[in-house]
Amino acid sequence: MARHGLEVSEEDVRRRYTYRDFAEFIEAFKWVTSYLGEPQDYALITRDLAEHLLSQGVVYAEVTLSVGVMLLRKQRPEANFEAILRETESFASRGLRLNWIFDAARQFGADAAMHVVDAARNCGSKTIVAFGIGGDEMSVETQEFRHVYERAAEMGLHRLMHAGEIGGPEKIREAIELLGTERIGHGIAAIHDPALMDLLAERRIPLEICPASNVKTGALARQLQRTDAPIQDHPLPQLYRHGIPVVLSTDDPAMFQTTLFEEYENAQRMGLTENELAHLAAMSFEHAFLTEAERRPLVHAGRP
Repeated sequence: MARHGLEVSEEDVRRRYTYRDFAEFIEAFKWVTSYLGEPQDYALITRDLAEHLLSQGVVYAEVTLSVGVMLLRKQRPEANFEAILRETESFASRGLRLNWIFDAARQFGADAAMHVVDAARNCGSKTIVAFGIGGDEMSVETQEFRHVYERAAEMGLHRLMHAGEIGGPEKIREAIELLGTERIGHGIAAIHDPALMDLLAERRIPLEICPASNVKTGALARQLQRTDAPIQDHPLPQLYRHGIPVVLSTDDPAMFQTTLFEEYENAQRMGLTENELAHLAAMSFEHAFLTEAERRPLVHAGRP
């Protein structure tokens, strides 16, 4: 913000980063991304992100990039992504590898999502490993995105979707059966559908679970049909112990005031044992979008 001659107080940031529900989080996301206008801005936040990840002992991350928002703001994703890649070059020698997920906002519609896929093609980087859709899962019918996901698959991109965060289990099932998604963002609504839980376990479809986010957006309370729900009531243990792959994630760590360390502490507070926590960490590598040859040295590097 200082780069643009703007001053925002810590009190204002804290106020905006406090949400009563998912809609308020979306408004805060709009606000913070409004300060990202030039490739240099993306380079700056990339450097900060990489330093943060290194401080958490991370050796590999698949980072979601909100390309749909860039396009909405009439930016050139290709220029932004070039600046991002330049900034990450120096971190490889420090033991951090980053790949990227180009993300569309569901509420912007299928045509806008297709432009995100086109941007991934135009960038032409092997570090772009997946296409995903986040945002308001209640806004546009899942089937509207079938041709978008087909195009992404034709390009060799893996397929993700946020589903079952604030929506019901049917959103998860639609993402799998209509779009062929390989990982589900959040997916906590699966607890309402035992047959869906069986499906996720049998097909080994991972859920990217973000406990702090689920509490602070009110998604957890909504799924449990309460006005409030503490982290101890999160269904992560239930889903994990059902045999569903779980990838512990931080969502937007700055916006939810969390770290990967804290998310593992959250999982421990839910009652997971040390062995189960170790298995969670192993699954992060197992379900990364990497070849076995790429995965092996990272697993070795990630061991204490």
